[in-house]
Amino acid sequence: MEKIVPFLWFDDQAEEAAEFYCSLLPDSKIDHVGYYGDEPPGRKGQVMVVSFQLAGRPFTALNGGPANKLTEAFSIAVNCEDQEEVDTLWETLTANGGEPGPCGWLKDRFGVSWQIVPTILIELMSDPDREKAGRVTHAMLQMGKIDIAELERAAAG
Repeated sequence: MEKIVPFLWFDDQAEEAAEFYCSLLPDSKIDHVGYYGDEPPGRKGQVMVVSFQLAGRPFTALNGGPANKLTEAFSIAVNCEDQEEVDTLWETLTANGGEPGPCGWLKDRFGVSWQIVPTILIELMSDPDREKAGRVTHAMLQMGKIDIAELERAAAG
């Protein structure tokens, strides 16, 4: 058992969200679904918790009711290797009620915040040439979905 596991609170969409997330990334799967018994707050037979893996990392989703809402204070960051991966994840996660945000951030239709980040962004922003890194940072701050070609243009000056 993992020592640290991110725990996501949903009203009643834990299983639907976990299945959706597992469909997005390789090495992802549902490990266990637990159900409410006779005790509140859930209805008997309703999904209570879902243990799942995203890219081999464990997560737990809870159907805890409307008492707590997800916020941008927690996000799932996905390091993408290329623009195709960025585009696919961005389009899929913002579809059907998701919301695009600034600088590679978005909210999916369940309210979970994600950062869809090409690995080259971190490399370019960490460049020892601080002017180059500054141009890249400035370009990134103007974007919603991150555009790798635009970052590379900014880096080139």
